[in-house]
Amino acid sequence: MAGPLEYNATLESREDFSDVLSTFRVVPDEPIAPDEARAFVPGQYMTLGLNNDEAPDLGSVRRPMSIASAPHQRETLDFYIRYVSSPASNNPLTHLLWKLKSGDRLYMRNRPAGKFTVEDTIGTNDARTWIYVAAGTGLAPFTSIVFDDAHTNPSGSLARHVVMHGSSYDHELGYRKELESLAQERDLRYLPSVSRPQHCPDWSGASGRVEDFFKAERLADTEQRMQMGEGSLTPDNTAIFICGLNGTIQQTIERLLPRGFIPDNRRIKRALGVEDRPSSIFFEQYDNEPIVDIKNEDEVARLKALLPST
Repeated sequence: MAGPLEYNATLESREDFSDVLSTFRVVPDEPIAPDEARAFVPGQYMTLGLNNDEAPDLGSVRRPMSIASAPHQRETLDFYIRYVSSPASNNPLTHLLWKLKSGDRLYMRNRPAGKFTVEDTIGTNDARTWIYVAAGTGLAPFTSIVFDDAHTNPSGSLARHVVMHGSSYDHELGYRKELESLAQERDLRYLPSVSRPQHCPDWSGASGRVEDFFKAERLADTEQRMQMGEGSLTPDNTAIFICGLNGTIQQTIERLLPRGFIPDNRRIKRALGVEDRPSSIFFEQYDNEPIVDIKNEDEVARLKALLPST
C-alpha cells in the first residue's frame, strides 16, 4: 500500500465533455522548471496523485497523465482524462479525480517526464508532414505540440500538422473548437471522426475509428483531406505519431506497412527484418500489452508480407 501523499497543487477548474471525459486544469504550488525557457517539452507527462480518504486502508494512488496544454501556459497545466469505468486496480485514480471540485487539493510530481516528443523522435527540424493519430484522450500530447507551435510562431502556418482524432461521440471530441479555429485561421489539418455516428444526429463528418482513415479503400480520400497527392503518403514526406488504444496503434501500423512506414520499436523491427530502415511511426502506450505478437511466427510472416519489397 502506498503511503500518504503531501498535496502540492490545486484544481483550478474542470471542463466536463461528458460524464466520463473531462479536462482538469491544475495549479502547482511551485512553478514547473522556473529557470528553464519552457516548463516542459510538448508531449511529456506529469504524475498526478490522490489519497483515498474514504478508504484509507487502500492508501494513495499515482498515475502519469499527458499534458494537454502548451508550455507557455506556465501557471497552470491541463490534463485531458477519461474516467475508467472498469479499472484493473481496486484504487483507481480517476474514481478519486472525479470527486474533485474547483479549489480541491491534489498531488502533482513537480517534474515533467517522457520521450514522446518531436525533439526525442524526429527532431524539430524535420521538414515532413507530422500526422498525429489520437484515440480518445490520446489527443493530449498532440494538442500540446500544436498549441506550442501556434504560440511560438504566431503568424506562421500550421499546415505541417495533421490532427486525426477519434471518439465515440461528437461531444467527446475534446478541444474541437480550438482545433477547428486553428484549421480555419492557421491551416491546421484537422480530421475528427466518430465511431457511433448513429447517436450523433448533428454530426456530418467522418465516421469510424480514427485508424480507419488508413484503410486501403480510404487512403486516397484521406490523402485528399490532408491536401496531399494520391499515393504521396509515404515515409519520405510524412512522420506518424500515435497515442491511444493498443488497437489503434496496431491497426495504424499494419495499414501503413504497405506504404513502407516502420514502427519505432527495436524488437518489432528485428522481427520484421527491417532494422536497417529508419523509423517513421512513433507511438505512446498506456499499458504493457504487446502491439505486435512477435512470438507468433504466423503473425510476423503476415506482417512481413505487407511490407514493400524495397
